[in-house]
Amino acid sequence: MAEPLIHLEVITPEGTFLDDYVFYVLLPGSLCPFTVLPGHAALISSLDKGLIAFEGNDGEGSILIKSGFVRVQNNKVTAAIEF
Repeated sequence: MAEPLIHLEVITPEGTFLDDYVFYVLLPGSLCPFTVLPGHAALISSLDKGLIAFEGNDGEGSILIKSGFVRVQNNKVTAAIEF
């Protein structure tokens, strides 16, 4: 299996919730859900209530969020969220 190429960091007001490397990230964007794959263009977006879904070497995972923001830059996804 190939190595994951996206650094995913999920932070909350309490601190870092998740820090891992993944193959893709599905995010609940305010306008519509969107997927981040390796090489994605840089962006900043607000997030609505929904799931952040991802897959890494340990399998698939998801986080149910209430709201947040995300920054995508240089194969790093940083999501600041509230549960």
